[in-house]
Amino acid sequence: MSQGERPRAVHVIVDGWAVSTKQLIDGRRQIVNFLVPGDLCATNIYILDRADHALAALTHARVASIGAADFEAMMAASPRIARALWWNELSAASVQREWTTSLGQRNAYERIAHLLCELYMRLHAVGLTQRGGCEFPITQNDLADATGLTSVHVNRTIQQLRHDGLIELHDKRLIPNDIKRLAEAGLFHPDYLHLAPSIHGG
Repeated sequence: MSQGERPRAVHVIVDGWAVSTKQLIDGRRQIVNFLVPGDLCATNIYILDRADHALAALTHARVASIGAADFEAMMAASPRIARALWWNELSAASVQREWTTSLGQRNAYERIAHLLCELYMRLHAVGLTQRGGCEFPITQNDLADATGLTSVHVNRTIQQLRHDGLIELHDKRLIPNDIKRLAEAGLFHPDYLHLAPSIHGG
């Protein structure tokens, strides 16, 4: 979905990774969310005349599209589904508040550590972590566009996290060597993600 086009459906990531972005007139972009399997790209977006953000795949992806009429009928037919969708919207808003806090208050080291923790915990919640690690197709340029840093600064920060023994990152795979220490480095606590209780203990 391009920024400015008329949205006609709600999109759900079935498989693969995607990003939600905002683009300035001069072409610069800000990644405002990474989307992983199970994520709704935005609920009720078809109400808008024009999308105020863009959606793009980072990897090969399968995406389900739910038309406006079907989506509204589904919500009307099931209060439980409607409640889950409201929960999804409130959770998404909570994540955006945390990202804003990162951009305004966390330093580079904390920002990167925090984002790595968030993505790992989100993937863990949907069963997509294996052998203490997870798929990580995100480039350093993507991390820069998400954290408001330069790609050079991101590279230095990743190297420092490696040097400190907190992560391994290679072959498009992330391994947090010590998720507790990584969380401490990023001033991260999972409450804002509103994950299942079993995830809260790490």
